[in-house]
Amino acid sequence: MDKIELRKLQAFLRQSLGHPDVRVALNPKNTDTADVHLGERKIGALSVDDEDDDRSFAFEMPLPVERHVLQDYLRRLFENDKLTTVSRMKKTDSVELNSGEDFLGIISADDAKCKTFTFQMAILDFDLDEF
Repeated sequence: MDKIELRKLQAFLRQSLGHPDVRVALNPKNTDTADVHLGERKIGALSVDDEDDDRSFAFEMPLPVERHVLQDYLRRLFENDKLTTVSRMKKTDSVELNSGEDFLGIISADDAKCKTFTFQMAILDFDLDEF
């Protein structure tokens, strides 16, 4: 990832998650990954995927809470009341995360007891065109 991509990814995540303090920084150990911070706290990671000549990015963020508090946790974390979790048809181990009417990604259980979750968001290269 180069500096321009990092800047675009940061702007995209700030807009999507609704928080101006989201920061994206290149991982010094692996230039195909970046760390995502909220203020000084690392909240997740971005990785690049060049498969099939289409460049895309995967944002992954662990969520150390149970399902019944996911929405409240994310709203407090990002100070954004537009974030909502939506049940998925026939799926009990995951929910969708939306910002208003916009789909952001999937939150999946990490274990069978649904004690922790991981948020996953795909970012396609053309998603970054406006930034």
